[in-house]
Amino acid sequence: MGMGQRARILTEILGFDGWRVKEAYFESAAGERVEPIGGFALLRETRLMLVVERRWLPRCGQCGGPCREVHERLPPRRWADLPWAEHPVELWYAPVRVECPRCIATPVEMVAWADPYQRQTRRLQQRLAVEAASMPVMHVAALHGLSWLTVRRAEERAIERWEATRPVVPLRQAAVDEKSLGRRHVLDHKFVTLVSNLETGEPLWIGKGRGENTLKRWLQSLSPEQKATIELFAMDMHRPYWNAVDNTRGLEHAPIVHDPFHIMKLAGQMLDELRREVFFRAGPELRAIGRGLRWLLLRAWERTTDEQKGAIEVALSHNRTLARGYQIKEELREVLHAPDRAAMEVGLQRILRRTARRDIRPLRRLHDTLNERWNEILALAEHRPPTGRIEALNNNWETLVRRARGYRDHNYLLRKLRFMIANPIRSQDGIRRFLALGLTPPMPRRQAA
Repeated sequence: MGMGQRARILTEILGFDGWRVKEAYFESAAGERVEPIGGFALLRETRLMLVVERRWLPRCGQCGGPCREVHERLPPRRWADLPWAEHPVELWYAPVRVECPRCIATPVEMVAWADPYQRQTRRLQQRLAVEAASMPVMHVAALHGLSWLTVRRAEERAIERWEATRPVVPLRQAAVDEKSLGRRHVLDHKFVTLVSNLETGEPLWIGKGRGENTLKRWLQSLSPEQKATIELFAMDMHRPYWNAVDNTRGLEHAPIVHDPFHIMKLAGQMLDELRREVFFRAGPELRAIGRGLRWLLLRAWERTTDEQKGAIEVALSHNRTLARGYQIKEELREVLHAPDRAAMEVGLQRILRRTARRDIRPLRRLHDTLNERWNEILALAEHRPPTGRIEALNNNWETLVRRARGYRDHNYLLRKLRFMIANPIRSQDGIRRFLALGLTPPMPRRQAA
């Protein structure tokens, strides 16, 4: 096969219109040109070099328009590309500076395979970003023989291109939650505040700390138009978040909604405290009966088996107060699924009457909290926001942090979270969007005869 036919085939494989492969050769790790000897195959670390040349007029690297005048010819540059048959591939090309009559400048010409100031092709950066979405960056770097920093920068650039292709979605339902950084972090703050869009589930902002001033920094960054589009705030019962929204001008129309997960968490804490008082503070006999019942009592009644129901009934038969607390917990679960505000209000009033006794401290704390957050709980029946996405975001957070063994750059973590949530692999369309990652789809080509 002559070089002309080989170059045409390599040009087709390269796949960039207006560019062709002028020469192809192999290069060793030391940068020396090598040739295959006899029937022996080259080593896998041998690099395939593709010398590329332009076929059409150069284009401006800023506006993309064609330019006829060349200002300066620059030294050759190399760009890493996707491997071919396990051989590393690099593109070799000497770009030029063009005189652009539209920009009135002399920028470096546009190359079809890479963004300005990048030394990897877009498709290689896309491959690295897709692999880094499911494995640690260090593993991706070892797989491709690159440094950790190179993979990290390539991934960030690929996600930037993906973000540039996405439409701007107005924020109508905002979710606010806190995340603990664990015991092994080296930062001054132990918590971060996470703001997300409930309609899409995507995170929007991460702030240091969980105080009132932390959330206010994000609220003050919103324009009056953005504040006007917000219909509600979904959050847990952390008082500083509540105060931050109430004390921010322009958000008087947006109600605060408490999600059912944290409301049921209060009921679970009440029941757990009663369980400890009944079994573990009464003596060894009752302690033996109550051992191993914590998660069983916290589980919803309809999700238990017949055997588990029998164990719950035996445990509740030892104390009327514990049985009462369990009934209140299950009743509160049903109330939170009431069809409208009126039905939820009737159910909450009944629970408040049943928890009004002041001599039982766990019930009293639940009563006082439900009474204080009355309007925020009833707002749940009016708006019904998809608060489950808050916990789904927490699970994705834990998955990424566990996989990478921690993050120091929270903005980097925020962008990876957004990409993971916006591209669920649950359908063929989701798979295509996940693999595309902002790349322009290939143009249709003429079929061979």
